Amino acid sequence: MGSNGNEESGLRKPWEAMMNNWFFGRRIQIVIPAFFLVPVLLMLWSRAAVGAVDSGWQAAWNKTLSAANTEGKVVVYGSTDFDRVFAEFQKKYPRIEVVSVIGRGAETAQRIMTERRGRKYIADVYIGGASTGYNVLYKGGVFDPIKPALILPEVLDESNWFKGHLYLDDAGENLFGFGAIALPFVGYNTRLVNPKDFKSYWDLLDPKWKGKMIGLDPTLGSAVNTYLTFIYYNPALGPKFLRRLLEEMDLNVSRDTVQIVNQLAAGKYPISIFTTPSRAGLDDAKAQGLPVDWFGPAHFKEGMGLGTSNGNLGLVNRAPHPNAARVAINWLLSRDGQMAYQQIIRTDSRRIDIPKDSVRPSTRRIDGARYLEVDSPAMVDMKPVMEVVKEAWKR
Repeated sequence: MGSNGNEESGLRKPWEAMMNNWFFGRRIQIVIPAFFLVPVLLMLWSRAAVGAVDSGWQAAWNKTLSAANTEGKVVVYGSTDFDRVFAEFQKKYPRIEVVSVIGRGAETAQRIMTERRGRKYIADVYIGGASTGYNVLYKGGVFDPIKPALILPEVLDESNWFKGHLYLDDAGENLFGFGAIALPFVGYNTRLVNPKDFKSYWDLLDPKWKGKMIGLDPTLGSAVNTYLTFIYYNPALGPKFLRRLLEEMDLNVSRDTVQIVNQLAAGKYPISIFTTPSRAGLDDAKAQGLPVDWFGPAHFKEGMGLGTSNGNLGLVNRAPHPNAARVAINWLLSRDGQMAYQQIIRTDSRRIDIPKDSVRPSTRRIDGARYLEVDSPAMVDMKPVMEVVKEAWKR
């Protein structure tokens, strides 16, 4: 008789779950506390939710891939060597023929705009430089939002990317930056310069270096714009540093990077500026044993620029093969696609879940270094930068 009313009526206490069983003819009552059941139920719910998400993206991917195979073609307008990158895509998706239109960024963009003025819609995907992609194609209304085209979970997972996804347009959904190229631009002759004498870019303004630096012409355009952008928008440098560098230091200039490296190696000039080692051949000269080197990402306290180079991706609107374009975009941004990009072009990807062995050391991003994203929307406008250059560079 010692039972309470609730137990006699078959009701269970709200904080307990009970199971009855029979063991060797005896009734056994098993009590499972609620604090144990709650996490179990949450785990089961979580797995069910994940399964629903998994089946959702997989169904969307299968549908897109099926439609892409029916379209049978994707037309990629891209910068040099992306035809070799997409040769890897062709191996994985043999039913989708890749047509590559390869050229310099400005030429490729101009071709797209000319075709569209003639009501010819040929391109499906654009891959190229940030400035061209933003100023010509994005502002020209060429792109559809790329965000809705991202399907693969590994692409959507922002933890796989350095500081998450990077979009270079004002809306934050059209021009996807997948390149992450460190931008060293100060080289030196190892016999004439002690790198320990430099801890800041401001050390370049020491009067003893006046007339002893050679660099690319600051009015040259795209070849030098990323370095000017880094200086101008860096709060520790800014217009003041740029103006003094161009006005006070009697900078010797050339438009020939090979000439710059040769004169640096020969000791005619102890310092070079505005030249990326990989583009100028400074890294090759160092590998050959010539007395040249450059200041890496962690050397100057003000950091270094980080650019996308030609690693920018746009989904062209009115594309003739929209589903194939989506498959191509997801592949390029996938682990396999970004590894192919690194191995063939040898520049760094923003994906951080892939090995970096094939990336040129001079462009490789280093963990822990300070970087300024020079291709971010806030810094894409070169007009104020070039106004300072024009004012200071009166040659």
